[in-house]
Amino acid sequence: MPYVDEPHHDGSPLHVSNATPALGDTVRVSVRIPTSFGPVSAVRTRSNPDHEPRFEDGRLIASDDGWDWWEADVHVENPVHGYRFLITRGDGSSVWLNGTGLHTTETLDVEDFRLVTYEAPPAWVKESILYQIFPDRFGRSAAADERELPEWAIPAAWGDEVDLVQPGRSQQFYGGDLDGVIEHLDHLQRLGVTVLYLTPVFPGASNHRYDASSFAEVDQLLGGDDAYIRLIEAAHERGFKIIGDLTSNHSGDRHEWFLAAHRHPEAPESAFYYFLDDENETYASWLGVSSLPKFDWNSTELRRRFIEGPDSVVAKWLQPPYNLDGWRIDVANMTGRFRDEDLNEQVRRTIRRTMVEVNPDTILLGESTNDAASDVQGDAWHGAMTYANFTRPLWGWLSTPGTPSSFFGLPYGTIPSYTGQEFVRAHVQFTAAFPWRTRLGNMNALDTHDVPRFRTGAADGTVPVAFGLSVTFPGIPVVWAGDEFGLTAIDGEDSRTPLPWHLADEGIAAETIELYSSLIALRRAHVALNDGGFRWLHVGDDVIVFVREHREESVLVVAARAGFDVTLLPRAVAGADVAHRVWGESELAVDAPGIRLHGDGPAFTAWVLPGVVLPGS
Repeated sequence: MPYVDEPHHDGSPLHVSNATPALGDTVRVSVRIPTSFGPVSAVRTRSNPDHEPRFEDGRLIASDDGWDWWEADVHVENPVHGYRFLITRGDGSSVWLNGTGLHTTETLDVEDFRLVTYEAPPAWVKESILYQIFPDRFGRSAAADERELPEWAIPAAWGDEVDLVQPGRSQQFYGGDLDGVIEHLDHLQRLGVTVLYLTPVFPGASNHRYDASSFAEVDQLLGGDDAYIRLIEAAHERGFKIIGDLTSNHSGDRHEWFLAAHRHPEAPESAFYYFLDDENETYASWLGVSSLPKFDWNSTELRRRFIEGPDSVVAKWLQPPYNLDGWRIDVANMTGRFRDEDLNEQVRRTIRRTMVEVNPDTILLGESTNDAASDVQGDAWHGAMTYANFTRPLWGWLSTPGTPSSFFGLPYGTIPSYTGQEFVRAHVQFTAAFPWRTRLGNMNALDTHDVPRFRTGAADGTVPVAFGLSVTFPGIPVVWAGDEFGLTAIDGEDSRTPLPWHLADEGIAAETIELYSSLIALRRAHVALNDGGFRWLHVGDDVIVFVREHREESVLVVAARAGFDVTLLPRAVAGADVAHRVWGESELAVDAPGIRLHGDGPAFTAWVLPGVVLPGS
């Protein structure tokens, strides 16, 4: 059955009367059913408050442009309140509609649509375009030449190749610093990004600084606290938000807390870590890496120092004189989890509660690189840095078949090859369990500092398609520093190449910077891409078509890895006859059979259409 002929619901304002309900509120939810679906005798919502099913009868409220709009009430009785639709046809048969689509048999609660009563994220989250910076490799100021290097650092010139083998892999030091970031804010402003995310700035014994020796100060190799204040103030003056990176799962083995506790079971800090013997000699660590000892969040004193209250680490950097706009939490999925203990929920909620007390207008993102939905239900994380719902499926669809790759740690050996249907199936499967508002906060990354760069294995001509999807799918588009220069890399360490600023106005770098700037401008210019619904119109092997719908406008998108010629049913979208192409070169024509989309591939094209007029408005 074509997607356009299926009932549709999503969590956007077109279909949900209140996206920020309180417990006890009644929310009206609507489902659109095409008249071609056949006669419908009843529509009901099925909720599961307190794990006991409850049904509410729906009502037909309007019929327009080949669609019947049904509306039903949902009484919100739990902080995460799931619901789905039961649609009864005129012949007595029934189908279920949930986050994964249409089903003829009963479905799982985990796939339900969701309403969330927790405090809503800041309004700017859904409008964000995030730029990730690895401080040692972004920009180097003249002041870096005067700094004395620690014993662990292996100095490298800015143009040297990245060393992929230990010890250089973690200790090769290029000397990028925070004033070096300030010097290139013009570039970021030209690019159009809105949120700067810096990986850790605390001192450590590595170039990545995920092995913090203190959370109380900024690494002097980066310029110290004063440089951090200068950067944040300069970013704010230009309208950027800026967020930090914090390791709630572990510290470094040179951290003052760990040094106080290691081999000292009598120390108060002994309770901060999972020591495995009475002498505090051996200990649990992140994936067995001894330099990254794992925190034990049973410790109330650890919570007090690190995550709870205005004097904690979490709070300190959000307050004057620093004024960060939020945190990305490293290894969020493993935090508080060890053997038979699971304190993850307590930790993440405490972090967010502290942030709200200090400054509620802040963002909290959690790294959870696989199936993240169960942790990202709106109680703390506003979104996930995850690869399962967008990044990996996208690589499978747009990469050259058989390209060797570590592929995000999965032992495939090569990048798997997906059809368009498989790409969409994987995306739907991994997004279904997210509430709509956390889906808007998930990071749509082509790659990050931990993985190979997308362009390395991308099929010819597919970079515009990939980044076009990043800026038009629900979620936060992400630029990992260097992607806009057209860089390639075979793994995460290789991707941490110092940025080639001398090439910014030449060749592939200049072309890619312009490409990224124009697609970011597309995202920022259209409310439908920030706050609109999402509806599939066509999914084929080589081409996908969808529409983002909003009261003010809709944006029709086609993405293809090869040449295509697709005809949509006339009722697929309203207003195609007045469509205005705003990006790309593919063609749209309205004629007797329907709405024809065609073009050479690879291709990414977007058209603006009139907004959706709600029934009765």
